[in-house]
Amino acid sequence: MILKTDKLKYKYKNGKTIDFPDVSLDCGEKVLINGISGSGKTTFLNLIAGAIKIQDGEIELAVNKYSTMSSSDLDRVRADHIGYVFQTLNLIPFLSVLENIALGVKFSKSRTLNVGNIDQEAKRLVESLGLDRNVLNSPVNNLSIGQQQRVAVARALLGKPNLILADEPTSALDVESTKRFLKELVQTFDPSSQAILMVSHDLSLAPYFDTVIDFSKNNV
Repeated sequence: MILKTDKLKYKYKNGKTIDFPDVSLDCGEKVLINGISGSGKTTFLNLIAGAIKIQDGEIELAVNKYSTMSSSDLDRVRADHIGYVFQTLNLIPFLSVLENIALGVKFSKSRTLNVGNIDQEAKRLVESLGLDRNVLNSPVNNLSIGQQQRVAVARALLGKPNLILADEPTSALDVESTKRFLKELVQTFDPSSQAILMVSHDLSLAPYFDTVIDFSKNNV
């Protein structure tokens, strides 16, 4: 088991409360969380990433229970076990593609050891995601949005973290680019040691996933 959540509940400062459905992922599983705006999709990802402290319930990631961990412990677990593809990408515009990808293991000794040669692994990842290896030394802001999306995924996959979290990663792509992106993503991750948890409002992505969880019915 890579991820298990149990009776998670989150109360916002405005008084709104969400009870999240329990979610579990094994190696190789691809789960899509679908739901309307305000249903708590991004909050759920941030709870799993340790960016928001849990209030009620439990999250267990790679046998680490969040309720028993300090903030520094959560930082370590996030760095070692989670690759995050942000909706806004969070790429550093003045760095090259290779430098942006390498940031994926900067704060994790275990993921750095998994990589071995960062240059070679970055080349392998960008090619598997449909990019030419020649882009590695280009400033990342010279790339199209679709290409930058692939750089963000390569950064998340580097060092084989157990869990890939993706927050609306196809929101800026057209239909054909979305299909190509998802096909490349599911072919690139390692099902023997990794799982994917993606958030999207677009239910047409469902065929690419093993399970779809609808957050629209969350208690508010």
